[in-house]
Amino acid sequence: MDIGSGKEYPSNALSNFAPHPFVFDGVECNSMEGWLQSTKFSNPDIQVEVCKLVGKAAKFKGKPKKWFLTQKLYWQGVEYDRNSQEYQDLLDRAYDALSQIYLFQKALLATRNATLTHEIGKNKRK
Repeated sequence: MDIGSGKEYPSNALSNFAPHPFVFDGVECNSMEGWLQSTKFSNPDIQVEVCKLVGKAAKFKGKPKKWFLTQKLYWQGVEYDRNSQEYQDLLDRAYDALSQIYLFQKALLATRNATLTHEIGKNKRK
């Protein structure tokens, strides 16, 4: 099952763009996309504001940031190397927080035994 915001349910509800409010490390996030884009900003106050965004608004807020040149991302004043185990652990914790949301759980269960993919994703680590 290809996950994407323009797809049918449950695929669209599992997209990073989907509006699923959750709290991560005490910060209110309105979508996973908002949280992911917030990690491009080193300033924790800006991160809090970006976490409130959903979908394309979140994506385009972070798009001008050229994080891929340095492979550095940030969360609450801590710098992470994009390819580090520490960043992967942070990412896992963020998705764990999202997975506590009932509507996200419901959509995930609705996929049954499908293999989840994201065809517009990239295979290169950068």
